[in-house]
Amino acid sequence: MKRIDLIFLLLPMLAGCTSEIPMVNLGIDDAYYIPRMSKLPLESALTGEKYVWTVNGDTVSTDRSYIFLAREEGTYAMSFEIVDDSTPYYFEFTVTVLHEEVEYSPYISRVYEYCPAPGQFVNEMPKYEPGDTYADILKKCEESISGTNDVMITLGAYGGYVTFGFDHTVINVVGEKDFRIWGNAFYELTNPDARGGSAEPGIVMVSYDTNCNGEPDDEWYELAGSEYYKPETLHDYSITYSRPEPGHIPQEDETGYLDDVTYIPWRDSEGMTGYVAKNIFHSQEYFPMWEVGEKLTFWGSRLAPNGIDLSETGRYYVLYAYDYGYVDNHPNDFADLNSFDISAAVDSAGKHVSLPGIDFVRVYTGLNQYCGWLGETSTEIARACDLHIELPGTPLPNPLNNQSLSK
Repeated sequence: MKRIDLIFLLLPMLAGCTSEIPMVNLGIDDAYYIPRMSKLPLESALTGEKYVWTVNGDTVSTDRSYIFLAREEGTYAMSFEIVDDSTPYYFEFTVTVLHEEVEYSPYISRVYEYCPAPGQFVNEMPKYEPGDTYADILKKCEESISGTNDVMITLGAYGGYVTFGFDHTVINVVGEKDFRIWGNAFYELTNPDARGGSAEPGIVMVSYDTNCNGEPDDEWYELAGSEYYKPETLHDYSITYSRPEPGHIPQEDETGYLDDVTYIPWRDSEGMTGYVAKNIFHSQEYFPMWEVGEKLTFWGSRLAPNGIDLSETGRYYVLYAYDYGYVDNHPNDFADLNSFDISAAVDSAGKHVSLPGIDFVRVYTGLNQYCGWLGETSTEIARACDLHIELPGTPLPNPLNNQSLSK
């Protein structure tokens, strides 16, 4: 077989990509060696009418560039072809996938963003100290939910979010749930079969680091849960919260539970207005103290209200869980209902997309809802893990084998 001089450029490989592979500028090598769950980006500098990449004889891409990614160790036979009448090219090579030198952790390794909306637990989970900057709060957030630390953080009212990642690419394994996230939802003890109690669903977004720069700046996709296609779910929704005006005079509620029912005003894309009220149980500021601006705006999908006032007097709300696909929606005991399938990803038009894996996860509060003395509905999370990674001697439970209320 004649080997031709192709110029292949390996994109910069930072977090999640294989930094050990050298830059190739005269031709593709005969063999590459990379750790499992690590990306090998390849791009042809030559152009043609069509391109074909194959792995073990199967066509995997017809784009000019391709990112190789594998979960299983072993040697993979690859080829690249430029289909062009005037300048046809074909080359074969191998990629050997090895076990990583330092064992991967199944848990969160880094928090990239923490942007809560106003809420009764904001500035407390994690704790704001006078003089703290955004960098300080981000570090506290990372310390709370990375590894097995399991310390709850709040996302505040609708739209507040956190973005995190692992020390490897989470592989999309067909037919399996891929990662799990812990919250603090619970069922009401008097009627647990109704799946009502404290369910504060958070919507999950995922992103694949296609530019291999280690930052969450590629396209985001929503994992479509049970409510995604329902008519009562709003997409392209936005809301803006305003910091209380200087000299604002609190207005108490007649129930005695709310100190200020006009505390933090909001306006949304539907033309509606309202307030995040302040209650007697949490006296700190609810607007993030490290924020320097006077307004906070969030975008996303908005789920239908799930809270029902069973007392009809504003004193006993029950928040009912959605079927599946949301964080802080079902008790942590039900592993399957708190685990997520990357194959559920959809683009901004609601069309399913095929992702080989994901490098970043974003969770945001999915409801704009206030439930009397319970306050705003706010998603909380404690930790997350990749379901395809096991620590030596401490295998993680497989949620598909866990007895649960499955969808």
